[in-house]
Amino acid sequence: MQHIHIIGIGGTFMGGVAAIAQAAGFKVTGCDAKMYPPMSTQLEALGIEVVEGFEAAQLDAYPADVYVIGNVAKRGLPVIEALLNRGLNYVSGPQWLAENVLHGRWVLAVAGTHGKTTTASMLAWVLEDAGLAPGFLIGGVPQNFSVSARLPQHTRQDPASLSPFFVIEADEYDTAFFDKRSKFVHYRPRTCILNNLEYDHADIFPDLAAIQTQFHHLVRTVPGEGLLVVNGREAALDEVLAKGCWTPSEAFGGGAGWQIGAVDEHGGFEVLLDGQSAGRVDWDLLGEHNRLNALAVIAAARHVGVSVQAACQALGRFKNVKRRMEVKGVAAGVTVYDDFAHHPTAIATTVAGLRQKVGPARILAVLEPRSNTMKLGTMKAALPESLQEADKVFCYAGDIDWDVQAALSPLGDKLTIGREFAAFVAAIAEEAQAGDQVLVMSNGGFGGIHDKLLAALADR
Repeated sequence: MQHIHIIGIGGTFMGGVAAIAQAAGFKVTGCDAKMYPPMSTQLEALGIEVVEGFEAAQLDAYPADVYVIGNVAKRGLPVIEALLNRGLNYVSGPQWLAENVLHGRWVLAVAGTHGKTTTASMLAWVLEDAGLAPGFLIGGVPQNFSVSARLPQHTRQDPASLSPFFVIEADEYDTAFFDKRSKFVHYRPRTCILNNLEYDHADIFPDLAAIQTQFHHLVRTVPGEGLLVVNGREAALDEVLAKGCWTPSEAFGGGAGWQIGAVDEHGGFEVLLDGQSAGRVDWDLLGEHNRLNALAVIAAARHVGVSVQAACQALGRFKNVKRRMEVKGVAAGVTVYDDFAHHPTAIATTVAGLRQKVGPARILAVLEPRSNTMKLGTMKAALPESLQEADKVFCYAGDIDWDVQAALSPLGDKLTIGREFAAFVAAIAEEAQAGDQVLVMSNGGFGGIHDKLLAALADR
């Protein structure tokens, strides 16, 4: 049994690689600095041994055949320096996945600045509901599956055969310290969704044009017999395709191709193709962004043989991803939500979706600017507008170097800034009233704020 040791195993991507590798028959161990749910609980449930920290001694404790390196691992870490000095065998996570899992399979990739996790989860579920039993690796836990990653399974149509399909969330972030290309260039999809494209990841990309270059590298890998499903509202994607495109494409959300028809009060909507009714999705997911995600999924699923009607019906049974407007609990009449939003566009979309759901109820937006881009302050000018629909805004600035007060000053007296965590939680609990909706937004664990806040509310 070949042994792989994953350096940086705690992220959603590398944790998914670990689960897939174990299912494929590899011995898997790993390390990371800190572990958070859902990956910590998923790895624990799988019995995968994880050591905390990046010390060199683990190379002796876990003498692996190959060390799989996550992009959290940088030069200067003791384990990386020792690995290089000893000349040990190493590879990036995306390359390992491409060579050991994706090769020879029909890969369906979901790329874009926002919505990758939700859209990939929808797509995996639609294929699963159709009996196609895809493998998948998603940066979250789809509640229709309860795991973030798995190998292809036996199909309903031919129980003796494994599915050829694999759905993957195609991230534009860089691959590893020794491979600065975007992760997604390794995946070589046959069906590829380009969901949207905005500037992000200011720690590795100097501007939007640099990200567009990486997206064009992805476009170059899609075969002529494949399909690109492209957001028709995104000029930045038009510019990517203008650099060269060798693959048929279908647009969604724009003036042609796949479009959103009439929308009912519950969020259900008619699906149009070239202006003609093609189906209807009846669900309770709110927000224009989710309807656009659904259009992309319907188009991609049709490319692998799932009818529009079957895809629409499957979407009606879709359960949203954990940490996507997930209700964590209710205490003292206050509902507390957890959401992964951390880019201004995603924050605005999330707040708008909750507003549509709760109507005139007060929304208390609680934000932790935790992503690398947010910590650099690159997006700070866009934050006030993204939070305008909230009634109160609480921003935790515990380790932020830029002037949070000045950047968010357009929010006026609806803004509260906290730097000491316990006092921050207490301030939210004191403000919250019965009927309020507390929307917590962070791409990290946020110190377990959800449970602490619920406990504070219950103790009032």
